[in-house]
Amino acid sequence: MHAALPQGEQEAGSIGSIDTQSKPPRDLRRVDIHPDHWYPLAWSHEVKRGKAHGVRFAGDPIVIVRTESGKAFALEDRCAHRQVPLHAGVVDGESIRCCYHGWTYDCTGKCTDIPYLGRERLPNGVRAYPCREEAGLIFVFTGDPAIAEQAKFPELGSAVDRTYKTRRFGREVKCHYSFMHENLMDMNHQFLHRKQMGSMRARSLGRRHGEDWVEVDYVFAREAGKQPIGEALVFGQKRGTKPDDNLKDVMTIRTDYPYQTLKIRTKDDTMVMDLWIAYVPLDAEQRTNRTFGLLSIRRPKIPGLLDAAWPLLVWFTERILKEDRWIVEREQEAHDRQGADHNHEVFPVIIDLRALLMERGVPHRAGVPARRVHFIQPVQELPTS
Repeated sequence: MHAALPQGEQEAGSIGSIDTQSKPPRDLRRVDIHPDHWYPLAWSHEVKRGKAHGVRFAGDPIVIVRTESGKAFALEDRCAHRQVPLHAGVVDGESIRCCYHGWTYDCTGKCTDIPYLGRERLPNGVRAYPCREEAGLIFVFTGDPAIAEQAKFPELGSAVDRTYKTRRFGREVKCHYSFMHENLMDMNHQFLHRKQMGSMRARSLGRRHGEDWVEVDYVFAREAGKQPIGEALVFGQKRGTKPDDNLKDVMTIRTDYPYQTLKIRTKDDTMVMDLWIAYVPLDAEQRTNRTFGLLSIRRPKIPGLLDAAWPLLVWFTERILKEDRWIVEREQEAHDRQGADHNHEVFPVIIDLRALLMERGVPHRAGVPARRVHFIQPVQELPTS
C-alpha cells in the first residue's frame, strides 16, 4: 500500500498498479537503465558530415558516423582487428576506415575491405546499432536490435512544431539516472530555487500510473517575492500573489520509461511549455549520466518577442538547472559514502516512481551490467594462405 496522501492531495483514477511489496527491496541506485529503448547519444551538430564521433552508453563505446551523403549510422567503437577506436578513423564515402590498418566497415558493421588482402578473405565485422535522427538528436537503440522496429520511439512533437521555440540543452551530471527522475518529478523542492523564483508552494492535484509510466499534476502559489522575468516569458504574462493567480496553470510531470516530460498548460488548456528529457548513463556503474533536454516555449502573438527575450530565458533556466545538478550530485555522494540507499521517502508519487524504475530497470550484478554482450559479433582469424 502507498503512504497516505499529504493534506490537500487527491489521488486521480489510477490505471494498472505498481506492486512495491511482492519482491524483496533492492537498492534503486544499483539498478541499471534498461537498454531496450531508443536513447539520444549525441546532438546532430556534434556529428559533422564526413566525420566520426565517439560516445558511450553505460560503459559501452559507440561510434556515430556521418557519411558523405549526410546519413548517420552507429557501430560499436572498435576495429575487429586490433580493437582500436573507430572514431579515430576516416570516413570514406558511406563507410568508415580504421586509422590503424585501414580496415573498412559499412553501416551494417560488415568489414568490406582490408587494403592489403582485398575483399575475398574478410572476417566478421562489428556490432551495428539501429540509429535514427530526430529534432536535432541522434538516437541509438542500445538493446536487442531484433526488437528495435517495434520499440516505442519518444514523442518529440513540440520540438518540431514551429509554433514553439526550442532550447536544446544538456550536460554530464555525476549521479545515477534515478536521482534525476526523482528531482524533476518532486516539485516540493521549490525551496531549493528560492533565490531564483521567490517563495513558491507546490500543491499536488493527483497522480496516475500505468504499466510503464507515472505522472502527477501540480499547481503553484507564489507566497512571497517577485515573479522572475524568465517565468513571465514562459507564461506570456505576470503572475502575482493574489488568490485568483494561484490555480491558473497546471504542470504535469510524467516518467514514461525511460524518458521524462514536463508540460505546463494554462486554464484554457493551451500548452505554454513542453519539456522532454532523457538521462543517458555513461559509465558501466551508471554513476554519471548525460542529459539531453528539449525545452519548447510557445511563441506569443507578438512576432519576434520571444526571440528577443530568449537570452534571458536561457539565463534563467540555466541557473535553475545548475542548482538541480548540484543537489543530485550531493545525493549521489551521500549514497556512495553510506554504501546504500538510506532515503526515507514519504511522497506517494515518488514511491510510485521508484517502484517503476525498479521494475523496468536491470539489476546490476557484481559490477557488470546485465546487458547485451551476446549481440557482439565474434572475430574470426584470417586464413593464412
